[in-house]
Amino acid sequence: MNAAPLQLLLVDDHDESLTVLARLLRRCNYEVQTARSFAEAMTIAASAGHRFDLLIADVGLPDRSGLDLLHELREAGWRGKGIALSGFTEPRDVGASAAAGFSMHLNKPVLFNDLLTAIQEVTGVRLPEEADPAGAFLAAPH
Repeated sequence: MNAAPLQLLLVDDHDESLTVLARLLRRCNYEVQTARSFAEAMTIAASAGHRFDLLIADVGLPDRSGLDLLHELREAGWRGKGIALSGFTEPRDVGASAAAGFSMHLNKPVLFNDLLTAIQEVTGVRLPEEADPAGAFLAAPH
């Protein structure tokens, strides 16, 4: 019997990045909810009863930061893991992500294989056998 797929909350204000990453992650059999802002992510999290396993969030959101998002989710009782995505790559930026509680900090633009590896490392859950990451690349718009 297969385990339930990981539930992901993907937050990024860049529409194309959000759309492509969500599509690729779904092709790998992850359940993905998407948000384009701090406020939208908090609304989704509350409506889902904070039942998601992993937050993947851009640090630079238009209304507040991804660091604030993880903090607020923790305040609301969520205990999952987080992966920060950021164009800021200085050691102080990576340190700020870690201090906020993110398990990993990936540089944007993120390479999809790096994101898959990070998800597996952070959650300890391997890709489902039926997942098709190669097909995910083929299905991505050019």
